Amino acid sequence: MSKYILKRVLIALVTLFVILFLLFLMLNFMPGSPFNDDKLTEAQKALLYAKYGLDKPFFVRFFTYLSNMFRGDLGISYALSVNRPVAELIREPLKLSVKIGALAMLIGSLAGLGLGIAAALHHNTWVDSLCSVVAILGVSVPSYVLELLLAYYVGFRLRWTPIIYDAENQFASLILPVLSLGLGPMANISRFTRSEMIDVMNSDYIQLVQAKGVPQRQVVLKHVLRNTLIPIITIMGPMLVGLLTGSMVVEKVFGIPGIGMITTTAIQSNDYNVVISCAFVYSALYIFAMLVIDILYGIIDPRIRVAGEDA
Repeated sequence: MSKYILKRVLIALVTLFVILFLLFLMLNFMPGSPFNDDKLTEAQKALLYAKYGLDKPFFVRFFTYLSNMFRGDLGISYALSVNRPVAELIREPLKLSVKIGALAMLIGSLAGLGLGIAAALHHNTWVDSLCSVVAILGVSVPSYVLELLLAYYVGFRLRWTPIIYDAENQFASLILPVLSLGLGPMANISRFTRSEMIDVMNSDYIQLVQAKGVPQRQVVLKHVLRNTLIPIITIMGPMLVGLLTGSMVVEKVFGIPGIGMITTTAIQSNDYNVVISCAFVYSALYIFAMLVIDILYGIIDPRIRVAGEDA
């Protein structure tokens, strides 16, 4: 198991290095600069470039940034919050976005698993039809439409929760964003759980277990769900990171000062260090999620772990 995990960790680190290099390369070719003030003369801009080291060759700047990153230094903001450390700038917004995404994923996953299991166990009944309708609606309705509907009816008409984020009343302020983001995972996980459970329950292996007289509850919990979880886990990792990247719209609608709002503002102002840091955080989260999935694969199904070690 340790060899399997070590191999996956090394692959993740190499991937992160390549991503960071590509981010740096793309930003190097971006039009404009962090100092787009018309009042600045060319001489003043040259002094600013020299001050922040932007006049140095590409590879010098890249490896300097890389060495600083290993020490936890993500540089300073050029335009968004002048001379403020980027790590300090994005720390609290990142925590807030991760909290919203994690809560939405948790609620969506539990609800989706519950709906999918209920639909599979009551296949071709009204319970199956009802769960399928809920899942189809969850997939079909765009998240921003649901956000606006919740903001209007729940926040404005009924006044049950705040519409705009209020740090002093954070719990109530996060209810609508979490529900908006959690609908997509709930619908997708419900559909996958239902289809996978039906396939597993109709397999020869499960029919043999049932023929031996094993109680239905034990069959479902020990055999059916275990085999169903592998494809479910596959979609849950990328979906979790997708909630963070997709939260940009939610943050705009509900006025949440999260990492999505920081990212869009930094791109508009060409704040290179902030853009690279935010994009790198998204990439690191995605790769970490895939790494966790690979490890869970090895735990749930030993055949995958053995195949990975042999490769």
